[in-house]
Amino acid sequence: MAVPPLQHIRFGRAAPTVRVRDIAIARRFYEDVLGFRTVFANGDPVGFLVLAKDSAEIHLSRAPDHRASTTNVFHLMVDDAAALHAALASAGVRIVKRLADKDYGQRAFVFADPDGNRIDVGERLNRTDSAAPAPSHSLP
Repeated sequence: MAVPPLQHIRFGRAAPTVRVRDIAIARRFYEDVLGFRTVFANGDPVGFLVLAKDSAEIHLSRAPDHRASTTNVFHLMVDDAAALHAALASAGVRIVKRLADKDYGQRAFVFADPDGNRIDVGERLNRTDSAAPAPSHSLP
């Protein structure tokens, strides 16, 4: 089956859905520690939330049997990875991979939310090294 060319279709924001055991605990973490705000809640009791901060949006979905994976659930681009890393570390958030400048042009680290979901954080570095590949995405 041939797929028609999609160059004329503009893709917009994509928002990851993150499964969590206890949606109230997850909500407090994403709001109080990361600064997101709840923009939509569904269910009684709540089983689904949409949280937003700046251009980022995260969907939380209650899954009482959720078990964390060893893979990252999403990649979050920020404009100051070092400051976010410091804030998370001082708040006692588990840092999975330490802050480092990567050869692909990002300052990056990985942290875990209360459910063990791994979030990969990246900041695009302004590099003068033309041999370093530019990331395929950037902050809006």
